[in-house]
Amino acid sequence: MDAFFRDKVIVITGASSGIGLAAARLFASYGAKLSLGARSIDKLNALASEMTDTPSRILCTKTDVSIEEDCRNLIDATVRHFGKIDILINNAGISMRASFKEVDLSVIRRLMDVNFWGTIYCTKFALPYLLESKGSVTGVISVAGYAGLPGRTGYATSKFAIRAFLETLRMEHQEDGLHVMVFAPGYTESNVRNAALLADGTPQGSTPKDESSLMSAEEVARKLAYGLYRKKREMILTALGYWDVWFYKRFPRLMDWVQLNYIRKHEKGIDPIK
Repeated sequence: MDAFFRDKVIVITGASSGIGLAAARLFASYGAKLSLGARSIDKLNALASEMTDTPSRILCTKTDVSIEEDCRNLIDATVRHFGKIDILINNAGISMRASFKEVDLSVIRRLMDVNFWGTIYCTKFALPYLLESKGSVTGVISVAGYAGLPGRTGYATSKFAIRAFLETLRMEHQEDGLHVMVFAPGYTESNVRNAALLADGTPQGSTPKDESSLMSAEEVARKLAYGLYRKKREMILTALGYWDVWFYKRFPRLMDWVQLNYIRKHEKGIDPIK
């Protein structure tokens, strides 16, 4: 698999932490050329200096994916520096923790701007280069992009929307050699829950969930690389995630009850219908 990624130009958004950070390290170890985007340029620069002795192989660009021009700049800078794009990984994302009844609408708007519109902007600007290279584009969604998740209305909505977008994009370009993958990790060790927005838009700061049994970001990154290498259409990680989606398609009413009670049990302090 190392040879497949060697000298590939890979754009990763949300590369300063979590899955994006783990993916950047993994692809660097495979010899890929990286274009990393995140809001913290200092974190990106520190990461780049850690990963390589050849600075020209890693490009860092301050990027807020909710801003269209930032996304355009990320893609333009990548092409100026490397001359092409082989893989786009739309990874940047945020979460929330509040019932729809309580949440301020600005929180849902923020989630859509980052999660959904960030994916749209980056893919739109990268698409001509991906078509030229017959490359790959993926969006990191969640099992919540297949089955609703109580207390995560804005999050689930944004992930459903990304999945619909990517599946439609695949249909439109099925004869162009473009590989499109929907990538759905389960619960993962990541800062995304610590930064999850509460009803008023403030970060929750710490997660109420026991993270001892979660998949590591490094393991998720390895699965992501495998999916890109094998040109998978879709990857749903963990047995729990797979069976969650399978049962939801067949027993939706039962799974509505299961999802609600799972949240109540594992995330103490939240009752989405209270």
